[in-house]
Parts: sequence; structure tokens; C-alpha cells
Amino acid sequence: MSKPQNFCGRTRREFLWQTGAGFAGTALAGMLDEDFFAKQSVAADGVTQFENPLAPKQPHHDPDATACIFLFMYGGPSHMDTFDYKPEMYGRDNQTVEVKTFGRGGHRNQGRLIEPRWKFKQYGECGKYVSDLFPHLGEQVDDIAFLHSMTADSPIHGSAMLMMNSGKVLSGSPCLGSWLNYGLGTENSNLPGFTVMLDPRGGPISGSQNWSSGYMPASYQATVMRSKGDPILNLKPPQGMSVEAQRVMLDTLREYNDEHLNSRKDNSNLAARIASYELAYNMQAHAPEAVNIAEETEATQKLYGMDNPTSAHFGRQCLLARRLVERGVRFIQIYSGGNHNDDNWDAHSDMEKNHNLHAAETDKPIAGLLQDLKQRGLLSKTLIVWGGEFGRQPTAEYAKGTGRDHNSYGFTTWMAGGGIKGGVSHGSTDELGAEAVENRLHVKHMHATILNQMGLDPNRLSYFFSGLDQKLVGVEPVQPIKQIIS
Repeated sequence: MSKPQNFCGRTRREFLWQTGAGFAGTALAGMLDEDFFAKQSVAADGVTQFENPLAPKQPHHDPDATACIFLFMYGGPSHMDTFDYKPEMYGRDNQTVEVKTFGRGGHRNQGRLIEPRWKFKQYGECGKYVSDLFPHLGEQVDDIAFLHSMTADSPIHGSAMLMMNSGKVLSGSPCLGSWLNYGLGTENSNLPGFTVMLDPRGGPISGSQNWSSGYMPASYQATVMRSKGDPILNLKPPQGMSVEAQRVMLDTLREYNDEHLNSRKDNSNLAARIASYELAYNMQAHAPEAVNIAEETEATQKLYGMDNPTSAHFGRQCLLARRLVERGVRFIQIYSGGNHNDDNWDAHSDMEKNHNLHAAETDKPIAGLLQDLKQRGLLSKTLIVWGGEFGRQPTAEYAKGTGRDHNSYGFTTWMAGGGIKGGVSHGSTDELGAEAVENRLHVKHMHATILNQMGLDPNRLSYFFSGLDQKLVGVEPVQPIKQIIS
């Protein structure tokens, strides 16, 4: 490293400590100027070509979608009360029926039937039946493909959440957004390739494992955007520090980073950290504009339900998602529901109270998102995914009340945009919605479809770890759901 320069009678090292950088500042060593990666052409061994882990990569085939927005209804929305119409259940409230179920309450062979508390009506040219819970979303059914035969491996929130996000019931594996970041990189070096927006009531069970990069470098994990206040913290330089002073600090820390890097041949994790700090520096200039929804017209904000206190928060997040898609962000996940019990869709006691609340919070914002993307010409290239970690049972969990237990034997998710056929329904559950019986699907089929639409072969995309070529969809070949692809 070159001899430290003098700054007002101080070396750069002294300058850093006296301006408060210290060890905290050292952690920012990778916040480098924009042409750093162009300057560093080789890795630490002096021979290997240096590669920015977040650089854009060629897809396996021409993609139908360039971005994906995953609307995660945490807690498990009831399919037979929302999009999976079961007319046979009406008029049978409180009847004892023979049905095999498995949820939080364990295995059962019979139960007390709970009649849906909402009516269904047909919408669109396709005539899709949708519950009264979703009157605005019902108007968009001709753009939606409903998957009524989804199954998962666990009826317990923690492991089911991990499966829906990472394809595995155990923690430690990269989530879907990380796989897309790894497989495709990011087109916009000034914004994250993968963002997560949480519910103001709290995060989901299993926490950050749901958006972790697992055994991949940390640069592939999500940037979490706050539910209240400024979506992204620490975008402004420290108070009292000029742009020139910050540049001096960052340049000096860069020199230390170079020295550290040159003595290490295997620099993949270090390079990933450098890339993430470079992103943080670039975000200071570009992220504030991206998340400034005040630029949007009153009509647009109203389209997302932001004029209603009930739907305003989720509407704001959906609008932010559209703005991020416009600016090249690859994968965005928005959580409806947080914390535990009725703070999310986990309706164990009172279906009406629970689902009336969460549907009212999300119905208009999601419908507005679909409409807004479509009128801007973005829906054809943006894949929208809706669903929870599982569904709910047709029978009551307790002797009294209308609550339903978890159901991983059969539930509903849906997709729209990004090369997906609209106005179709694929698969089915039995007459009570207890389990999938026709064209059974697994979470891995949904993951394979998302990867496929984004230009990736789900059976080729792999990451070598622990002696194996790891894949999001697992060891056995998995096909996308071709019946819903245009």
C-alpha cells in the first residue's frame, strides 16, 4: 500500500479515527467509487479474472419475465373461503364429516364442518368464482392463473415458510430471491436485486431465514425495506461530514481493502462483501428517488387503496414494488401479516374477523398493482405470485368457533403476468377442499415455473456446496407447470 497521505496535519488513518470511522468505518471498506470494479481486472491471486458477483448474467433461455413480485400471505389463507369455490359445503355448517386432516392439532379422521362465511360470484370472461372477500381482485381474474392443487411437506408455520421460500423445510438454504440474484445478477447496480417488505405488525416466523442467501455469499440475500418511516435506513452521510470528507474516508478504506485482498487467493466471500458495500454507496444517490411515492399522482395512489387507512400500508408497499420493477429490481417480496395469531392470516378461532381484516388490507392494493402494471405495459414482463405457506382445513379446529387448522395437503396459489396464461384454473381439491386430488402440484413445481419464466432452467441452475450441486428444486428433475404458461 502506498504511503499514507497527509490531511490537515493528519494521516488518513488518523483522519478516519478522529472522524468517527473506527472499527465501524472499517466495515464500510468496500464502499468504493463507481469505477472500482473496472480498475480491478484480476482476483487476489493476480491471475484469475475478477468477477463482480452481482454483475448481470445471461439467462439459460429468453425470459418471459424480467422481474417477479411475490405477495406472501403469511399465516395460511383459507382456499375454500377465497378462490376455491366449494358449493357442497354450504348448508352443512357444524355437521360431523369423515375427513382426514393434519395440522397443528395433529392427525384426525373426522371433524366439524365449517361452512364458508362468504358468498362467491363469477367474474370476468372466464367466469371464475371468487369470494366476496376479494371484489376488486375478482375484476382481474382474466389475467390470473389459479393453482388449486398445491401441496407442501409441512403443516407447521416455521418449516412451511422455509419450504415456500427456499424449497427446504430446514434452515440454511438460499431463498428464491437469492437464487434469482445468483442466476441472473442485477441490471441496476444502484439498487438491490432483491428486496423484502415486512408487515408493520412484525416479521414472519423463522425470521430472516426466509430471505437469507444460505450457503451462498451474503451479497445474494435480500435488502429489507422498513414498514414505517424511511424504507431504507442510513442512505444519508453522517451528519456534519462533507462529501469530500466521506470520499477521503472511503478511498482510504479502499486501500486497506486492497491490501487485505491481495494476501488472499480465495476472495469470493470478500468480493461479495465489497460488492454489497459498493451497492450501499450507490444507493445513497439513487434509492431516495426510487422510494419517493410522493411523485405519484393522487389517482395512482388511490388505485392502490392508499386513500383508505385499512389498505394504505399494503398499498404503499405494492406501489413501491412497481417503482422498483421500473428501475430494474429483480425480485420483490411483500408480506401481508406479521407476528402471530390474528396479526396474520392464521385463523384458528374466528375466520370472519381474521380474513375480513387481511382481505380488506390487500384486495384493492393487489388489484391496483395488476391494473397499474398492465396499463404501463409492465405486466407482460413482471411475474406476480400470490400465496401463503399452506391453506386451511374444511373442519373446525376446536369444539366451538369458526377457526380452521393448517392444511398442507391441498391449497391455492396464483400467478399472473410474465408469460402466464390468464383466466385459467389448474388442478383441484376434493369437494371439501381437504386435499388435492387432480393434477397435484408441489411447491417445487411453483419454484420451477418462476425460474423458467425468468429465463432459468430449474434443473440446470445449481450452486456447488458441501460436495454437491445444490438446486432450488432439489435432486430430482422438476418440470414447470406448462398448463399455465402462454
